[in-house]
Amino acid sequence: MLPFYFPTISKDISNVKKVLKSTYISEGKLVKKFESKISKFLNLKYCVTTNSGTSALHLALAAAEINKDDEVIIPTQTFIATGLAVLYQRARPIFADINLEDGNISIEDIKKKITKKTKAIVVVHWGGYPCEMDEILKIARKNNIKVIEDAAHCFGGKYKNRSIGNISDFTCFSFQATKHLTTGDGGLVACKNKKDYLKLLKLRWFGFNRKLKPSFYGDRADVVTDIGFKYHMNDYSASLGLANLKLMKSLLKYHENIGNYYSKSLKNIKGLKLLKFKKDRKHTFWFYQILVSNRLRFIKKVRSLKIPCSLVNFRIDKHDIFRKYKLNLPDQEKFELQKISLPVNIKINKKIIDKLSKELKKGW
Repeated sequence: MLPFYFPTISKDISNVKKVLKSTYISEGKLVKKFESKISKFLNLKYCVTTNSGTSALHLALAAAEINKDDEVIIPTQTFIATGLAVLYQRARPIFADINLEDGNISIEDIKKKITKKTKAIVVVHWGGYPCEMDEILKIARKNNIKVIEDAAHCFGGKYKNRSIGNISDFTCFSFQATKHLTTGDGGLVACKNKKDYLKLLKLRWFGFNRKLKPSFYGDRADVVTDIGFKYHMNDYSASLGLANLKLMKSLLKYHENIGNYYSKSLKNIKGLKLLKFKKDRKHTFWFYQILVSNRLRFIKKVRSLKIPCSLVNFRIDKHDIFRKYKLNLPDQEKFELQKISLPVNIKINKKIIDKLSKELKKGW
């Protein structure tokens, strides 16, 4: 069986070896270098690395001053981390419906869910396909609320020629093992203004200003005023990230080509519906999402060809921890019953997709 996920790791791990041989493996010069290189690659103004994508989401919500009983609109079509980050701040996740044609959060349902308590919208670029950011930002500005992008699937994505990471108040990336760019585990928060950047830096490490030198007695010279966290990245992870970043241009192109070839090869197959992807944005195809009828038989057929497929994530409001927040979301219901994803990684090629297409045309 082919792998559904296959981490792309650079063969050049010389910096990783240097870090391991050194006496300094926590946050240091390589973390700063990694942040600088990422900023240039994604054209970011400010960014702060973290030890996970979940930490990045929580850090963004904390920096956005989301507090107890504030309402945060999010989709259920995501990984549980998106919802848990809201709960970490003791805020209330307000679930919005999705678009059946692409799996992303519904603009119309966002409008319906806004109240006086709404303080933020968290949007998820499902599978790597960017949401309708212009409309979302328009709604946010009108209602004076923050926009946070969960771009865990969308490293290197673009919306109307703007790099994902340059559009909203905060954008969060994941460098977990299976993502386009991996640091083993890790994440990043991008933001657009210096005030937010400085706040992210303080909150990332217990609330301390790490630029201040220790006192005469060797302790921290400043006094913590806000609840902070231990969310920093270390040099070991950063060294792996720096090596893998060199592969990203070609890897992202490979994902794009495979995703587009799926679209070409799987169209007009009875019982299979392709999602609609607009040409004004760059889809990063972390996986290839489709909708199918008779899903159980479809899964058995695909796996009989030694090709994996996966739901990837159930809607997160199925978990008991979100039970009291569950709402009627008709398009999410339909999507949930039909969705299935096909793999996009360097082990998947056009020959495999041709084989899949040929067999699926025979039915399942």
